[in-house]
Amino acid sequence: MTENNPQVQTRQQIHAAVASVLAAQPIVDMHTHVYPPTFGTPVANAAGAPDPTGLMLWGIDEMLTYHYLVAEVFRVVPATKLPHEQFWKMSKSAQADHIWKHLFVERSPVSEACRGVLTCLSKLGMSPADRSLASWRAWTAKQRPSDYIDKVMQLSNVSRITMTNPVFDDNERARWLRDPQVANDPRFSAVLRIDPILRDFPNASAKLASWGYQASPELSQRTIDETKRFLADWIDRQKAIYLAVSLPPDWRYPIAETGDPAARAGQVMLEKVVLPLCQERNLPFAMMIGSRLKVNPNLGDAGDMVGLSDVQSLTNLLRAFPGNRFFVTMLARENQHELAVAARKFGNLMVFGCWWFVNNPSLINEITRMRMELLGTSFIPQHSDARVLDQLIYKWDHTRTILAEVLTDKYADIAAAGWNVTPEEMQRDVRHLLAGNFEAHLKG
Repeated sequence: MTENNPQVQTRQQIHAAVASVLAAQPIVDMHTHVYPPTFGTPVANAAGAPDPTGLMLWGIDEMLTYHYLVAEVFRVVPATKLPHEQFWKMSKSAQADHIWKHLFVERSPVSEACRGVLTCLSKLGMSPADRSLASWRAWTAKQRPSDYIDKVMQLSNVSRITMTNPVFDDNERARWLRDPQVANDPRFSAVLRIDPILRDFPNASAKLASWGYQASPELSQRTIDETKRFLADWIDRQKAIYLAVSLPPDWRYPIAETGDPAARAGQVMLEKVVLPLCQERNLPFAMMIGSRLKVNPNLGDAGDMVGLSDVQSLTNLLRAFPGNRFFVTMLARENQHELAVAARKFGNLMVFGCWWFVNNPSLINEITRMRMELLGTSFIPQHSDARVLDQLIYKWDHTRTILAEVLTDKYADIAAAGWNVTPEEMQRDVRHLLAGNFEAHLKG
């Protein structure tokens, strides 16, 4: 190291400096399924009675019944011993008791989903060693939801939470229509999720028609105009900061004229409605590619699967629409290298996160190193994808640990080549990774 930079001379000192910078940097979480209390909470708490269909999920029972753990418990107690329908008829607390018993008490909780629950409890000031769900439930009941959001954001150092707001979900849609100020919470930003328009337009058009838009399965100019009007109305209602879709691994672009009619309709909607509207409104479009839905429908949300996607189709789209900006993540590990290489070729692509089945420390470490080696600091290493508020704590705590190791190694590598990174430069880099790259791609 040079005389002008004596602070970080050894690998140990580099790691200490990096860890300090990571801990201090507020995070803008670009993709979650977390809501403010105005969307209702099913948890009984100090602020009032539960809302059974409420969308703000939080507390110990919600953490334990997260779909990652539901899938895991059915490996230990298969449906031959506890039928799926019997499990789903159980109360939330009974499901949580079942999962706690079989995944935490009778086995060591070494999976990432189990470990995440323990990290949350520990960071919230409770001792996982107590192994008492009753005491944690009593503690949860004393919390006020809005104050609890502040507590979780402070512990995770998340400065802004980006929701996912599926416009075709009847429960959520009704809440937006009933209360125009439902999302008027400065801690949260909305994202317009539009899956049915691209994945199942015939049924989506029937919904639009029932809501007063002159749309039909025939892809006429009137249908195109009315679908665009519908999306524009909801962008305005939500004040959405980007549009988003989840796509199957067999999504392709372009589709041949003789291709599957549903896929053809989705392509027309993408080309004629979604991307032109995004460009008009200066909004990015997020694509999460690779989820194969309901391979085991008995598991509910836990029944989805991963599949290998086609990066070439994505590059075709990026090339065809250079005026649009895209956030993209893919679900299969096997897609990650090609996706990162695609980002080197297209400046309108921002790769983000380690999604779902690659959201495991070993894979996050591998993927983040590979991306950094190809893209420098010009990507978004993680998003929480949290469905339960508390998960912000563990997902970002675990991510910081991995990022500290990766950045330490990379800074040590260039230090060995004679380039010494100052703490101020580390702070700049970390801000890009945890907030700045997302904010810059939003603005264009």
